[in-house]
Amino acid sequence: MNPGSRRKRALVFSMVLLVLVVTASAAGLYIYRKPGVGTAQGQPAPNGPGPPGAVALASTKTTGGSAPKDKDENGKNGEEKAPVPVSVAAIATGPVSSYISATANLVAESEVKVLAEAEGRVAELHVEEGSRIGKGQVLAQLVREDAEIALKKTQVRLENARINFERAQQEVADHLISQEQFDKDHLDLQIAQQELAEAQWRLAKTTIRAPFGGRVTERFMKLGQHVRPGDQLFTVSDFDPLIAKIFLPEKDVYWLKEGREVRITLKANEQTRFSGRIRQISPVVDTATGTVKLTIEAKEPPAEVRPGAFVTIDIVRTTHPQAILLPREAVIRELQDAYVFVAAGGVAEKRTVALGLEEGGRFEALSGVKAGEQVIVAGQGGLRQGSPIKVIPSPEASDLGAAADHPARG
Repeated sequence: MNPGSRRKRALVFSMVLLVLVVTASAAGLYIYRKPGVGTAQGQPAPNGPGPPGAVALASTKTTGGSAPKDKDENGKNGEEKAPVPVSVAAIATGPVSSYISATANLVAESEVKVLAEAEGRVAELHVEEGSRIGKGQVLAQLVREDAEIALKKTQVRLENARINFERAQQEVADHLISQEQFDKDHLDLQIAQQELAEAQWRLAKTTIRAPFGGRVTERFMKLGQHVRPGDQLFTVSDFDPLIAKIFLPEKDVYWLKEGREVRITLKANEQTRFSGRIRQISPVVDTATGTVKLTIEAKEPPAEVRPGAFVTIDIVRTTHPQAILLPREAVIRELQDAYVFVAAGGVAEKRTVALGLEEGGRFEALSGVKAGEQVIVAGQGGLRQGSPIKVIPSPEASDLGAAADHPARG
């Protein structure tokens, strides 16, 4: 190739290279100036035109998130917290007691199994389970024919023995018979009299009668059944009185006296409560358990209370007549401490309280609050000292003015 051709080709290559450089520079400038890349739309970069690295840095700084909210002088957000809705109850004063509690079954003191005393077939049934009966009332009747026949035989033998004895009296007076014969006739009369009494007793035992007034709690015999002496026929119970036997540690019985009133609560329905009294205190301590037996007698239990019912018996240990009372739902416990929140001026005040006696749904407050203050009973879960609150009415708020009918257990 000649020198002229070489120079021509070098010139063309230089022109193409120049065009490429100019095109690349124009493209870079277009990207740098394009709205939305590294700056707000239509605004120049903060530091003016510059190298691509500056564009990337500006983009990183301005697109990292939304601008922070304005803060007050304490560094806290300027928005105020919404008041927490809560329910309150007035702190009142009233009596509160501690109790000794025990559980037992109420049983009928007078309960017997009526057994057959004569043999025979059941001819009549006059009562069923649950029937109320009086003392001596007929419960059932056995067939009487065999006993009546036996009675008539003894009556005939007795009449014959009486005639022989009367004849012997005359003959011994006339010395017609010996004294030995007279004694034998006298003995025969006495035996006949005893046989008549036995026959009358057996006839009477064919009629089954109630040993005392009460109710029939069980019936074991059936109509037409053949019974023998010793067979159980009925169970009869006298529901008045109902008693319970409980066993308490000696230290708890030391200060108790017979006649002291107690409170009895039916476990099947704790709304059923009635009173009772300590009727007997055992004079001895059970050496195996260290307990003393107390017999509790129920006083006029409701009609729905049946023998065998499981009950709780509460004996008052001590009473504080003018205690400051807190509802159970207001008290928050943390380990060994207890506190409540009191509504005061639209905010919640946290108060540490010392607790005393507990009875039912109430605690005695020994310190930390006073009567008349409004204690928060619902909604206090997320409260802190000074939290704003909004009091709303609640039908479930405790009425501390009402007497508690549920004593504390133990």
